[in-house]
Amino acid sequence: MLAKLTDEIPDGEGWQYEPKWDGFRAIVFRDGDETFIQSRDLRPLDRYFPELAPALKANLPERCVVDGEVVIAGPNGLDFDSMLLRIHPAESRVRMLAAQTPASFVAWDLLALDDRDMRAVPQGERRAELERVLAAPAAPIHLTPSTRDPAVAADWFRRFEGAGLDGVVAKRLSDPYLPVKRGWAKIKHARTADCVVAGFRWHKNGPGTLVGSLLLGLYADDGRLNHVGITASFSTEKRRALVEELAPLRENALEGHPWAEWVEWEAQQQASGQRVPGMKSRWNADRDLSWEPLRAERVCEVAYGHLQGDRFRHATTFVRWRPDKSPADCRYDQLEVTPPYELMEIFGRQG
Repeated sequence: MLAKLTDEIPDGEGWQYEPKWDGFRAIVFRDGDETFIQSRDLRPLDRYFPELAPALKANLPERCVVDGEVVIAGPNGLDFDSMLLRIHPAESRVRMLAAQTPASFVAWDLLALDDRDMRAVPQGERRAELERVLAAPAAPIHLTPSTRDPAVAADWFRRFEGAGLDGVVAKRLSDPYLPVKRGWAKIKHARTADCVVAGFRWHKNGPGTLVGSLLLGLYADDGRLNHVGITASFSTEKRRALVEELAPLRENALEGHPWAEWVEWEAQQQASGQRVPGMKSRWNADRDLSWEPLRAERVCEVAYGHLQGDRFRHATTFVRWRPDKSPADCRYDQLEVTPPYELMEIFGRQG
């Protein structure tokens, strides 16, 4: 089950609030001595976090499915960079990191217990059962805090940011667990979006040696990958490093690329004034907006201020890569757009 970004913590009866953890979303399966950790995009995570298997067997019910988050807690709070270091092909390095910066699993939902599928059970009852079966978990297994008091949730939102938590999640007590549906509300400290990186532009001061900006995409309901804007907030050192980092994604990038037609349509789209990555700037005719395609396989998180129509109003700020996210999950429905009611009223009266 997923969450939709909202601006404020919802108030009123019937809500449950939890801290929003900043790690890798994971579902854990246990069947006797066997455990399996699965990411949102069905990727097995066990090899990256080998230290969790003994703890999961020691703390979880003998047969269950539990939803939660794999996190790494450092001296200054949650450490997402240490999470990224685990996605490494060398088993010896992964085990070294597991000893140096061990991971934890934070449970927040119970999806199955013994032979019972719990997904149709209301959230409030699932939480009560989860508290029963995880009444006294031992580290590194934890039960996420929960409250039904919006004032407590607001306090968490203010205080927990310093520890690296990502905000607050609100869940309706009456809701079942609905896979793939955005039935929860997430309130984050900054408005962010997970976007597909499908191309880039060279920097004006270093074509071929410096990346200027990354071209971002979001999937629409009809399955098209729309170009929604750019992110260009990189140091010179990072721009240089991106050339090598993105090089593998340039191989055969136009084969099946969702924007491949724009190479052929560039001239027509220039004439029509439509905004696409390969056209000249309508504000500066001398500005080169040619682009290099990348296979649409990488996801990054960006901070943005406002969505205008189907695009970001201004350039976004790069936050981090998200190797734990699938490009297919980068859709518009992760965003909640607040309608400009005052502007609508003014223009409504004049019209």
